[in-house]
Amino acid sequence: MVLEGTARALLRRLAVEQAESRIPSIVAALVRDGQVAWFGGRGRVGGEQPGENTQYRIGSITKSMVAVLIMRLREEGQLDLLDPLDKHLPGTPVGDVTIAQLLSHTAGLTAESPGEWWERTPGVPAAELIGSLGSESARHRPGRRYHYSNVGFALLGEIVARRRSAPWEEVLREEVLEPLGMRETTPRPRAPHATGFAVHPWADVLLPEPENDHGAMAPAGQLWSTASDLARWAAFVGGDTGGVLRPETVAEMREPAAVEDGDIWTRGYGLGLQLSRYTGPAGSRRLAGHTGSMPGFLATVWADPADGTGVLFLANTTSGMRASLLTDLLDILTQHEPPLPAEWSPAPADDDLLALTGPWYWGPTAYVCRVLPGRGLSLTPVNAQGRASRFAAQADGTWLGLDGYYAGETLQVVRTAGGVHLDLNTFVFTREPYDAAVPVPGGVDPQGWR
Repeated sequence: MVLEGTARALLRRLAVEQAESRIPSIVAALVRDGQVAWFGGRGRVGGEQPGENTQYRIGSITKSMVAVLIMRLREEGQLDLLDPLDKHLPGTPVGDVTIAQLLSHTAGLTAESPGEWWERTPGVPAAELIGSLGSESARHRPGRRYHYSNVGFALLGEIVARRRSAPWEEVLREEVLEPLGMRETTPRPRAPHATGFAVHPWADVLLPEPENDHGAMAPAGQLWSTASDLARWAAFVGGDTGGVLRPETVAEMREPAAVEDGDIWTRGYGLGLQLSRYTGPAGSRRLAGHTGSMPGFLATVWADPADGTGVLFLANTTSGMRASLLTDLLDILTQHEPPLPAEWSPAPADDDLLALTGPWYWGPTAYVCRVLPGRGLSLTPVNAQGRASRFAAQADGTWLGLDGYYAGETLQVVRTAGGVHLDLNTFVFTREPYDAAVPVPGGVDPQGWR
């Protein structure tokens, strides 16, 4: 839990948002190391102040959970992200788009479904939705640009239903929500829950918003949840996956697949996760999560895997909130209670790895090799100008690049009569600049340095 002074500053920021943005009710929470560090609620739900277990609609945060189901199918080998839609959902007019493009909103599909405004009307079955799609459902060439599509996630939800032979929401409950302990996340509301309201722009009066089962469009925004459950979801997005997915799969989902705002790159999208880069008075963060909006409700959850922090809010208003609420809460937390660095402690390293540490040279460029946990290695330019990567040990004695320029490439140690060198996808690293005793590609001038 946070200190009393921190809690007061956080609650004040929430109270200002509720009062000045005229929100019927709002809850917010901060998560540190998988636990709720602070919770606050303002306004009234049924005459009572909302609590950690008061339900609100979470809108498009639903999409991230559907994406997890798709990634589970990928981990099981039941689909590939490069598979065309037609392979798993034949008969649509957009069957050439890939699963990855649907997950990242780069398939070029229309944003909304045909017919009436789906967020305010009862839904139709999947067969009817698919039958209503036509050539006009493709707005852009697949892969050309980021274009948010609710229809795309409706199609992904149907893929889950067909591969599992069960409704997507049942699959979600059994495979994700129950294992994570998110038992208060449901397709329809349960008490106590907030009622969705629109607030009149020029008077302090409310208009109830409709709530429906959205049928085939439900994977785009159907779910209801609580601050307590979304705190667990924030921890999941940050890497505490609870066995639902491999941590490296969630890390893959957090990688930017598309940029929403061009060159400045503050908003992007991964695989079912929205991304945000933020710099404020407490420093810079790279956040992953999702926003949510349905008639009468707004919600957002962000996680920062770098320091194990998460933040979220749930509110029952159609519009009017300031986008800075959650980053302000993060800044307050960091300014009042900056996280302590993890204690350093020695870790054993095998002799063969110790022999690889120290300087190496790619041509004339000096690198340093360090040992990482789990027999990992890192290669970093000494002057910080160049290509740095981390490498994970493989069973065959090689190392696989994890990030940077060499992500996915193989590093191997080569021993010859002339000595030892590193071969990194044809790039040769030597113990001396252009070591003539090592088979450097292209050879080394026999007259040497001069």
